[in-house]
Amino acid sequence: MTTPDAAIATPGPWNHRNVSANGARFHVVEMGSGPAILLLHGFPSFWWTWRELIAPLAESGYRVIAMDLRGYGGSDHPPQGYDPTTLARDCVSVIRSLGEVRATVIGHGIGSVIGWTMAAQSPEAVAALVSVTGAHPKVLRNSLLRNSAQRSGFTYLARLQLPFVPERYYTKNSGVNIGRFFEKFSHDPSWLSPEVRSTFQAAYQNWPTAHTAIEFHRWAIRSLYRSDGRRFQESLARPIAAPVLDIFGEYDPMISSDEIDNSSMVDGDYARELMPTGHFPHEENPRAFTDLLLPWLRKYATQ
Repeated sequence: MTTPDAAIATPGPWNHRNVSANGARFHVVEMGSGPAILLLHGFPSFWWTWRELIAPLAESGYRVIAMDLRGYGGSDHPPQGYDPTTLARDCVSVIRSLGEVRATVIGHGIGSVIGWTMAAQSPEAVAALVSVTGAHPKVLRNSLLRNSAQRSGFTYLARLQLPFVPERYYTKNSGVNIGRFFEKFSHDPSWLSPEVRSTFQAAYQNWPTAHTAIEFHRWAIRSLYRSDGRRFQESLARPIAAPVLDIFGEYDPMISSDEIDNSSMVDGDYARELMPTGHFPHEENPRAFTDLLLPWLRKYATQ
């Protein structure tokens, strides 16, 4: 059985380090040199979700930085700070703590929400943005409020609002339901080998990840009609200037590519790509994902 510490510190051609940023400590994995690329995972993952992408990007001439978000993996798990603005400040601070002025941000799921927030609130820190099966927060909010088809993909959010129950659900039986979450939202779950399942499940057992990883989802729902939620939406009112690559999964049961159109929130160059995958295109077909990504990065991922 893989231990949480072993999963988080998985060895490879990369280097592990801890970085102080925005009043907290963050675990990052680095490889390569050149224009910085910041990789942001989603729920219920951690930096390791990018394992198939790190080396190809580094070998293509980029400084690759994969971080554990606040409340995940080897990063600090404070009791507060799981709103998108604080999470975006974490990531901007990590970029600067590593000596970079800006980075191209590649975010999946929650990481995509953070990437959109960074580009809106700290545009000087984001050279370009790749949103992977995600949505601009304003677009997603409008879609959830008005579109029943999109709401159906987020029914799991309702269960996460309960106290204590989801924490127990995702940690029981050595985290078997973490593996089932990945399976449910994948089009082809064959990427979930026993080793991969074990690694993701083990990392989620690093207490209090079971609680803190859910706090973003609780904030997202509870803030809909609160003043902090309104202020957050207002901060995103203007379209972002950074170039954006939107990657969707054609068979994603969570984010419907038919219902989500982020182009209205982009003033810069915008491209949209559809992969024949579910919610995890970088896991389900990492080679095709990398082949799709690299030509776009050569054009937009600059110092």
